[in-house]
Amino acid sequence: MIRPFQVDDMDSILNIWLDASRIAHDFVESSFWHAQLATMRDVYLPNSEVYVYQQQSSVGGFYALHGNTLAALFVKPSLQGQGIGKALIGDAKCKRHELMLTVYKNNHPACQFYLQQGFSFVQEQTDIHTGHSEWLMNCSPLKTVSEMIPKR
Repeated sequence: MIRPFQVDDMDSILNIWLDASRIAHDFVESSFWHAQLATMRDVYLPNSEVYVYQQQSSVGGFYALHGNTLAALFVKPSLQGQGIGKALIGDAKCKRHELMLTVYKNNHPACQFYLQQGFSFVQEQTDIHTGHSEWLMNCSPLKTVSEMIPKR
């Protein structure tokens, strides 16, 4: 079940974010992620629209929207590959007409995942926090048949 974030979810979300970040971004020093924990808790999450994937009584993943930006999408590492990420991104697509995100270029599994979910590359840029290359990606809804018919 995907539901809105509740304050009691904070510790679970932070643990998922930290564990998944360290594994998926092993090219970034682990200490960087630990140093960002307070900012994630006190700044990023409170200023975002956050939804969690609840599996039985525990949180298995979450995503955060900031405007039309998918600011975060993380799944508990032991639950990855079970469709939770796909369900989360599907839910996010239902909440926004268009989505943008950034993903580290070196995070090949995530790049592939986002491509499979209908995102496309917009441009390469440098993450100001880590200095690593990242892709800006976009997902717009498919055009309707009437939008594809040429105007006369």
